[in-house]
Amino acid sequence: MRKTALLAAALLAAHAPHASAQVDDATVVVRAGHVLDGTGNDLGPRDVVVRGDRIERVAPPGTAQGVLYDLGDVTLMPGFIDTHVHIGWHFDRSTGKTHTDRNESGEDAALYAAANAWVTLLGGVTTVQSLGAMVDLPLREAIAREGLPGPRILTSGSAVTAGTGDPAAIRAHVDRMTDAGVDVIKIFASASIRDGGGPTLSQEQLDAACGQARARGLRSFVHAYDPESVRRVVAAGCTGVEHGALLDRATLELMARKGVYLDPNIDLVMRNYFENAEHYIGVGNYSEEGFAQMRAAQPRALAVFQEGLKVRGLKMVFGTDAVAGSHGRNLEELVYRIRAGGQDAMDAITSATSLAAEELGLQEETGRIAPDLAADLVAVAGDPLVDPSALLRPIFVMKGGRVYRNDTVGMPNPHPR
Repeated sequence: MRKTALLAAALLAAHAPHASAQVDDATVVVRAGHVLDGTGNDLGPRDVVVRGDRIERVAPPGTAQGVLYDLGDVTLMPGFIDTHVHIGWHFDRSTGKTHTDRNESGEDAALYAAANAWVTLLGGVTTVQSLGAMVDLPLREAIAREGLPGPRILTSGSAVTAGTGDPAAIRAHVDRMTDAGVDVIKIFASASIRDGGGPTLSQEQLDAACGQARARGLRSFVHAYDPESVRRVVAAGCTGVEHGALLDRATLELMARKGVYLDPNIDLVMRNYFENAEHYIGVGNYSEEGFAQMRAAQPRALAVFQEGLKVRGLKMVFGTDAVAGSHGRNLEELVYRIRAGGQDAMDAITSATSLAAEELGLQEETGRIAPDLAADLVAVAGDPLVDPSALLRPIFVMKGGRVYRNDTVGMPNPHPR
């Protein structure tokens, strides 16, 4: 698998003409006409000074010296964080359907995942939490250690499900995943929304899963839709809830009181299913009836999100549940939250930067434009506070001090000074 990852890196690098050379200790200045720091502050025009893979300081424009990327009148923000993707999901070459081919080679699986990672990074997402599959582990290491272009990856490996067994079996599964090197534990506590979204794990099973994750120093994220499932999640002390499309106000308020994060996934995942229905229908519970359940759930999910915006202290983070067909389109979800959901644009950006970093335990690593943090920077053409669709127009992507996208190449800027 390591050789496969290196092959993927070589293939992708050959098609990445704007990726910078290896990060060194040279001072780089990223100048932009509009800088949002990821915590709700609009800094106006600024120079962001980068040394190596870290932000050194933020300075008034024109005052910093170094290799200059003068991006002009754009909006510069921290690299975005998607707290829920499935980075390896793809359509099988043999059938055109969402992946079920048991005969697919490890090389093909790794290359599909690497390609998804590349388009995700180009779209402005510099960190993802992939929930999850075992292929994520070598991909994570290839990106972190071998130079494969892609976002920083945190992953859960294989999830806890009803089939995992009793509490003792669940604790043993958490131990196996921890020993395998995962960053987080994924748990399925509800049926799919295509099957009604009802509870699938008892309180004792959830207590075992989240309790063992805590004991091993890991966070726990739970696929759950309905109030009963989520009340069990909260009682078990789990970190966060994925989806929650059937929740009521009382359960949202309970989550807020207990500090449990909510990642709503209200648009892209379902819309992508509808747009790519021919690639899904006929596989498992991707049936006509299942699609009807999703169509019925989508307006309810939007209403839950809108209700959540009114709940004081509820931490709603950005995540897409990106699957085959939606990688690289992650920020479409953020635009939908602003336009259809009514979320304040600055709050939406914060949910996908500093708040998402907090949920992932990365608040001292990324999610803000501030000294000593990773130089993860994304610039978009336009002002997303005025026109949210600007988020869909990334022109500059830096991750860890390395530039992976720079659409100003060949124009007067950037220029070394």
